[in-house]
Amino acid sequence: MRRTRIWKKRIMSKLVEGKVALITGAAGGIGREHALMLASHGAKVVVNDLGGDMSGQGEDLTQAQKVVEEIQEMGGEAVVNGGNVANFTDAKEMIDQAIDTYGDLNILINNAGILRDRMLFSMSEDDWDSIMAVHLKGTFGPTHHAAVYWRNKAKAGEDTYGRVINTSSPSGIYGNIGQSNYGAAKAGIAAFTVITAMELAKYNVTVNALVPAALSRMTAGLVGMDNLSDEQKEAMSPRWQAVTAAWLCSEEAAKVTGRCFDVRGNQIGISEGWVLGPTGTQPDDPQDLGPLMAELMSKATLNANMGGIPSGGTGRPENEI
Repeated sequence: MRRTRIWKKRIMSKLVEGKVALITGAAGGIGREHALMLASHGAKVVVNDLGGDMSGQGEDLTQAQKVVEEIQEMGGEAVVNGGNVANFTDAKEMIDQAIDTYGDLNILINNAGILRDRMLFSMSEDDWDSIMAVHLKGTFGPTHHAAVYWRNKAKAGEDTYGRVINTSSPSGIYGNIGQSNYGAAKAGIAAFTVITAMELAKYNVTVNALVPAALSRMTAGLVGMDNLSDEQKEAMSPRWQAVTAAWLCSEEAAKVTGRCFDVRGNQIGISEGWVLGPTGTQPDDPQDLGPLMAELMSKATLNANMGGIPSGGTGRPENEI
């Protein structure tokens, strides 16, 4: 009942009426919520999902088809795409499917992901390569082909409307033990977001990223996520990620680009990224560098924890006033 009421409320104010969206990894979790939310706001949706398990093994389009059927039952339009985001040809074909089926492409949400968590000394080459393929290349491929399409439209004198939403992670922005592969890929996605936002701005394309903390298949097994109350589960629902994404896909967000949005339930913030902190002039001899390093370290903000807060909460060493 609650879902029905929310759905009806959404239909009253449609943010992306008539727009065409491709969402990768949309068979469950955050991706499914993106698909349902955008469809409720008038978008025609290509639901991409290879249907593999959490480590990237196997293929099964059953869940993606169920999402399509949910959208159709609500009166929306959607089709399934079973392509592999890590395959450059498949990435082009999913872009082409959106254009061939619905006549345009306006929104791309790069959400597909897998996990291969290991401590560095236990991580295999395949653990590293698989994560990079799905997350980094899987973000690059669809975005590249979408960018080519939008650029060609602009060069032909046609109006363009482009929105790219990438998916980073607190592991990439802030760091997390046991996820050097996943975190490195997600940090790369954050940098990719900033740079491609600069490159595509002149084509009326915005590029932003979500930094999600949500209860999903990929987080359910984490410490603290396995014993939540119903109220806590609702507070961490992946639906909240879709609220932010839908707005970023709208006309209202035309001037918002190159940003990473930290979304934890209904709480939203902006991850501000690397900035130059305290500086000094180096001596010629590295043996004399110690005092300057001590001064700079005492002034520098400490690295953030997984909550995005500098360690200790103050950004300063505990013994410093």
